[in-house]
This record gives sequence, structure tokens and C-alpha cells, in this order.
Amino acid sequence: MRRVIVDSALYKNGARATGPADLSDALAQARAIGDSFLWVGLHEPTADEFDHVADEFALHPLAVEDALKAHQRPKLEVYDDSLFVVLKPVLYEPESDRVSTGELMVFIGDSFVVTVRHGEGAPLAAVRRRLEAEPEVLRHGPTAVLYAISDAVVDHYLDVAGELQIDLEELEADVFAPTGGNPANTAERIYTAKRQVLEFRRATSPLAAPMERLAAGTVPFVNEHAQPFFRDVSDHLIRANEQVEGLDRLLSDVLSAHLAQMGVRQNDDMRKISAWAAMAAVPTMVAGVYGMNFDHMPELRWVWSYPAVVGLMAGAVFGLYRLFKRRGWM
Repeated sequence: MRRVIVDSALYKNGARATGPADLSDALAQARAIGDSFLWVGLHEPTADEFDHVADEFALHPLAVEDALKAHQRPKLEVYDDSLFVVLKPVLYEPESDRVSTGELMVFIGDSFVVTVRHGEGAPLAAVRRRLEAEPEVLRHGPTAVLYAISDAVVDHYLDVAGELQIDLEELEADVFAPTGGNPANTAERIYTAKRQVLEFRRATSPLAAPMERLAAGTVPFVNEHAQPFFRDVSDHLIRANEQVEGLDRLLSDVLSAHLAQMGVRQNDDMRKISAWAAMAAVPTMVAGVYGMNFDHMPELRWVWSYPAVVGLMAGAVFGLYRLFKRRGWM
């Protein structure tokens, strides 16, 4: 049977504690004793599966709808009883050199955190283990969870950007290689990389505004003393966005260079074809003249007519060959 609730735990004073199995009882206990909160993690729940959690934590219906449908842009929304944050983790697949994105929704409220994961790119298990190993950080409650998740997602953006940079440098080297490779295959690789970078940008660019709001310290349900930490995440996100912009510009330059090379190669091919056609046209013209069978053509009666005409055609063709060779058409 599929596990919808991947993990659910009560945290007291920065440490994982044993609490009631019922979500309502566990939340009531966290609110009653103070310095405690409940963290529930879900993976791709259906509407029926999520209804119970949404009811227990009084989550806003619009936020619940977004969390279930997925395919959301990164954003931050404030409701009466909770804060709703959407993140798009990015996963780099080294086997195929592809970028894929998941979705991660975080609900923050009074003494609770609810995370909803779609896809495989969200680093929630690692974040939870890291926080549980750092009770002094986890002691700051739901704000610490939101910061740790945001920090892990954004830091991974930088790692993925570095991997893509290596791939694009290899692609650039192939484009400017003397052999040039297969033009059609190169163009396909460039456009595929362009789509990967576009998918990456859709994850990083819209997240800038939510991170700025968190760094400003004006968002409810977030500890105001966490401003420096969210500013650090925002700075890392700016770096990631700059790298994505750089990758996009590099791809545009590589594509322009590839198209220019294709144009040059086509011009070279046309010059070669024209040169060979010109060399073939001279003997064809001479042969055509002497093939008209006119009665009054004195050269036809001359003993040396044939070798003279052949020599004339050969000399003309050789002269054209030298001319085209000197001009780089051959």
C-alpha cells in the first residue's frame, strides 16, 4: 500500500519526541506545551487522502487546491491561519544530461509544518535528518524548517547550474571543432539544451520575489530573527539566476555560431558546385559548336582539328581549375 504520509513527528525544544499518533492530538499537545511543533510530510496525496490533513490544520482551500494540482510557479501566499510556499526543486540526471523539476509545497502555521512533495527532486528526507542532527537550529520551530528546505533547494540550483555549465562547454567545443560533427545532430542538441535551461529558469526566476519577502522579515508565521538566514538564501538564489542567465546567453551565442557555420559551409558548397559546373560548361560549349554539322566549317577538314579542339578544351578546363583553386573555390 502506498504511504501518503512519509513522515510525521512532534519536535520539542529542537528534538524529536514521542507524541500521539492522531494528528489533532499531536497538534494540540504541541500548542499546549510551547517550544514544540508538528511536522507532517506527504508525497503526492490525492484529494481524499489530503482532506484529513487539511481539515486538521485548517489549511485554506485555495492553497490545498494548488498543493494537489501541482504544476505551480514558485510563490509565497499568506492566509489567515497559515503561510503557503511553493518551491520547485531541480534534479540533474547525469546519465541523460537532462534537467527535471519536482514541486514542493510548504504550509507553515501555528506550531505546525506540512510539506507536500511531487516528483523525486525534493530533498526533504536529507533536510529532516540534517535538522534533527542540529537541535539548536530546529529549536526555532517551523521557521527553521522553511529556511532549511529553501536553503537546500537553492543550493542544489547552484550544483545543477555547474553541471549544465560543463555540458554546454562540451557542446560549444563540439560546435567549433574542425570536423563540425553532424550539423543536424548539433542543432538538435542545442535546442534540447535550450529547453533544459528554460525549464531551469522556470524554477529559479519566480522564486526571487518570495525570498525577498522572507528576507525582509514582514511575513507572518516566520520568526523576524530569521532575516539574515533568508537573506543568505536570497543571495544564493541571485547567483543561481545569474548563472542561468549566463547559460541562456551562452546557448544563444553557440546557436548563432552554429547557424553562421552552416551558412559558411553552404556557401563553400555552392562555390564548389559552381566551379565544377563552369569547368564542365567549357568543353560542353565547344563540343556543342562542332556538333552543329554546318557545311562551312573549315576546321573539320584540317588534319589536326581533333587534337587541337581537345587540347583547347583541356587547356580551358585546366586554366579554370587553377583560377578557382587560387581563389579557394576548390
